[in-house]
Amino acid sequence: MSQTAIPFLFMRGGTSRGPYLNRADLPDDLDTLAEVLIAMVGSGHPLNIDGIGGGNAVTTKVAMLSRSDDDWADIDYFFAQVSVEDRSVDFKPTCGNILSGVGPAAIEMGLIAPQGPQTTVKIHAVNTGARVVAQVQTTAGEVDYDGTARIDGVPGTAAPVALRFMDTIGGATGAFLPTGNLTDTFDGVDVTCMDVAMPMAIARADAFGLTGYESAEALNQNTDFFAAMEAVRIQAGEAMGIKNVADSVTPKFGLLAPARDGGTIATRYFMPWKTHPTMAVTGAQCLASCVLTPGTVADGMAARSNERPATITLEHPSGQIDVLVDYDLTPDGIDLRSAGLVRTARLLARGEVMVPTKVWKR
Repeated sequence: MSQTAIPFLFMRGGTSRGPYLNRADLPDDLDTLAEVLIAMVGSGHPLNIDGIGGGNAVTTKVAMLSRSDDDWADIDYFFAQVSVEDRSVDFKPTCGNILSGVGPAAIEMGLIAPQGPQTTVKIHAVNTGARVVAQVQTTAGEVDYDGTARIDGVPGTAAPVALRFMDTIGGATGAFLPTGNLTDTFDGVDVTCMDVAMPMAIARADAFGLTGYESAEALNQNTDFFAAMEAVRIQAGEAMGIKNVADSVTPKFGLLAPARDGGTIATRYFMPWKTHPTMAVTGAQCLASCVLTPGTVADGMAARSNERPATITLEHPSGQIDVLVDYDLTPDGIDLRSAGLVRTARLLARGEVMVPTKVWKR
């Protein structure tokens, strides 16, 4: 069987990993592109045994990069969430963890030149329209991956990648509160539907009879909860104006509970059919915005900071993540100027990934 070779970098970005590709090396047509990514990852098998995926939604993600035509941005970042088992690709969302590797990958690919000991990369997230500034450590003209930054969910330490997210409100639905309400009720569950970096349906853990402190493994085994959550998610997504919710990973779902380990609030994030082992960067921004907005399901669960910007510490199954939110309160919620996080990334491999020519012949 002849195969098509596609140059790639294999990188960990934050608490996710996957192939980083030059968009110019891939088919333009999205249907063909989806088939290429399915073959590349090995979607259709729980272990992705015939591809380079890792059998988990955080390891079947793909970043596609190109020089940007946008007057502001340096790099266009087009994201794809490839399913583990059902041979599907969702181009609607973006991923902030994978975005952590976009700056380093763009430098490694030669799409942007290093600028000194630290390189600023302005990134346009194509899927949602968000603008992100990444600060990448570069030494002697190369990306520096060694450092002392530590993020929960990843062993060891690495060089920090500082991210500042802008223009994240309403990227998928056009509104901060897509239903027009601070809370809605679906199947008797109060939900805040919010679109900041990622459209989400957010509820209290106790609304499902949960503590909010369950491990990811325990939640994944709770099929009754997932069935109830999915019913609420579908109704919430339809109320938010999202099409084909049952077949899409958006909106994502989040649960809140009072903090118990010194953070601002305890959280669980769903991808949506599995529990995230840590926390999505995009989801963290939406959950932090929910905490800061009066009248949401987060009311009474966390003390709101009067500081500007405010640091919101989200507890998740593997530890904590800090979100630095620069905002003002408005009659309609919050005016989010930017959200900052520190992540890390590492180049794991480089070379060519092979797909059958029956899928795509260049």
